[in-house]
Amino acid sequence: MTARLIRFNKPYGVLSQFTAEGKWQGLKDYIALPGVYVAGRLDADSEGLLLLTDDGKLQARIADPRFKMEKTYWVQVEGVPDEAALAALRSGVRLNDGPTLPAKARLLEPPPAVWARNPPIRERTAIPTAWIELVIREGRNRQVRRMTAAVGHPTLRLIRAAIGPYTLQGLAPGTWAD
Repeated sequence: MTARLIRFNKPYGVLSQFTAEGKWQGLKDYIALPGVYVAGRLDADSEGLLLLTDDGKLQARIADPRFKMEKTYWVQVEGVPDEAALAALRSGVRLNDGPTLPAKARLLEPPPAVWARNPPIRERTAIPTAWIELVIREGRNRQVRRMTAAVGHPTLRLIRAAIGPYTLQGLAPGTWAD
């Protein structure tokens, strides 16, 4: 039997588990498939690609940082990062739990064509925002948010666009496909 792999575009406010908790929804509100499990996590306040599978080995290969599967994020940040901030992300930044591995980082101009978020991010008229693409091979807790903050650009919105060869292509928020 071949492994089943589900791509899901996780909306804001949904946990990376089937059971709801407090104010957060669970995956069962969107995916009614028995026997599939999440491969990797995405915080409730982050959006985008979540992979689910019924194959334990595939789940481990996707989720385990030892396999170094690249994860691509589109990050809306406060302010406009200059080349020094992007270079710092590219060389790795020091976080409270140690330095990160070097990342791929670039300004996304024009910004990605993404769906409206509910609720919308906070906008401050005096502070511009920008989108960066950040590609990492680690998966520390809230790592992307901590990395952008470390270079002076707090994350306002975080969307995982790809995990290895798997992308959000063709998936509206809250929808999934094999």
